[in-house]
Amino acid sequence: MALIALAADKGSPGVTTAAVALAAVWPRRVLLAETDPAGGDLVYRSTAAHGGPLNPNTGLLSIAATARRGLVPDQLWDHVQPLSGGLEVLVGLGIAEQAAGLASLWPTLGHAFASLADSPHAPADVIADCGRISGDTPAVELFPHAALVLLLSRTEPEALARVRDRAAQLSTRLHGGARGAAPLATPLIGVVLIADPAGSGKLVNQVNDMLVHAQTGARVVGTLADDVAGADMLAGRKRGRLDKSLLVRSARKIAADVNQQYGAAWAVPAQRAPQAQQPQQGHPQAPYQPQQGHAGAGR
Repeated sequence: MALIALAADKGSPGVTTAAVALAAVWPRRVLLAETDPAGGDLVYRSTAAHGGPLNPNTGLLSIAATARRGLVPDQLWDHVQPLSGGLEVLVGLGIAEQAAGLASLWPTLGHAFASLADSPHAPADVIADCGRISGDTPAVELFPHAALVLLLSRTEPEALARVRDRAAQLSTRLHGGARGAAPLATPLIGVVLIADPAGSGKLVNQVNDMLVHAQTGARVVGTLADDVAGADMLAGRKRGRLDKSLLVRSARKIAADVNQQYGAAWAVPAQRAPQAQQPQQGHPQAPYQPQQGHAGAGR
């Protein structure tokens, strides 16, 4: 199992929506961690398993109060809250100013997330919503511990140019100066395009050619549907058949493709990962229940 970090360079391509959608259909046990230094959204737009709101003080904030004495990976579960559909989440910061309290803890968090795979009690993958990574955001300190960094991008020319440049910058930062060698290094860097999956094959090929020409070492791993209705259902702002939405169907394909290509290297022996702890494959968890008048800002 592994740490998979999701991020974007600029704008609002929907990192939180993508992270929740992937976690909801992930084929193994997964912990969704809100690690955006600018603050998280889940506490504002989700329902806890007990039917009430999530506790904003249980998550990264509570970890910050204890991790200075060290952080054993299994301790992460002490700060996790289940959502109404069963998805286990580590609630993020409330506002950006709270990030100062985690200033020296990001590498510790990254190591704990990556090491959760080795837990003898409750191994899990971690999907981390890192938000925007332009500038000197400390969330980048999680990336050296990740198995896969996924950069989200919309398909306007300027957005594709930015994701190309960001992938190249991350490749240099994470893998050294050997440009083009990143496919052989860890973490792998992938790009997820936010677009209509139908007929996107040509676009994917064009973007891959651009990434190769720029020697970024990155490649497109999939296309996530630009599905407003599906995103609203996922966030609890609209009712409907979430499992039939374009968003969830495209997320399921990305999750399946990623696990098919890399899952063997991330797998945990069966005796350490009881089936009772696994989400049912092929059926998304229901991470949100619609809440009247309690919808958060979409990211």
